[in-house]
Amino acid sequence: MRIYGNRLIKTLPGKDTRPTTGRVREAVFNIWQGAIAGSHWLDLCAGNGSIGAEALCRGAASVVGIEQSSRACAIIKENWQRVVQPDQTFQVLRGDVVQRLKTLQGQQFDRIYFDPPYASNLYLPVLQAIAHYQLLHPTSGELAVEHHPDQPKLQPSTLEICREKIYGNTAVTFYRAVNLEN
Repeated sequence: MRIYGNRLIKTLPGKDTRPTTGRVREAVFNIWQGAIAGSHWLDLCAGNGSIGAEALCRGAASVVGIEQSSRACAIIKENWQRVVQPDQTFQVLRGDVVQRLKTLQGQQFDRIYFDPPYASNLYLPVLQAIAHYQLLHPTSGELAVEHHPDQPKLQPSTLEICREKIYGNTAVTFYRAVNLEN
């Protein structure tokens, strides 16, 4: 698999992970292109780490990835070590995504990418945890959620949908924090 700058990264053999397609990854980064440099990034259900690696290649200041598979975590670390620059940091957390989100309480991220297995029951618990722990920067943060186009869109009360895109069999719904001052 290749990412920004024609860099080759490793993937896991088999069907343990479903990497975000190049088309979807490119589209998301085009949408967010002006907000990546210097950003704090959270990659949920990180798979092989292609999204986080791309964020690092495009100048994110820091990337945190959460992945349940220990094999995938090893690949993510290897991939991110290949692209990280001296002024950037990254952290790979292994475990259940909802439980690991608790450990990030007190941090805020400019960009969050969430790509769980489509048939999982993770969508609502993860969105609720992101909102509850206030992980999304309240004024400039955005969250992208990858899902099947036929899945109903979720809208927790503290997040609002700001755009939706469909790319074949993949949909991405973008959220931002609800401005409670208005």
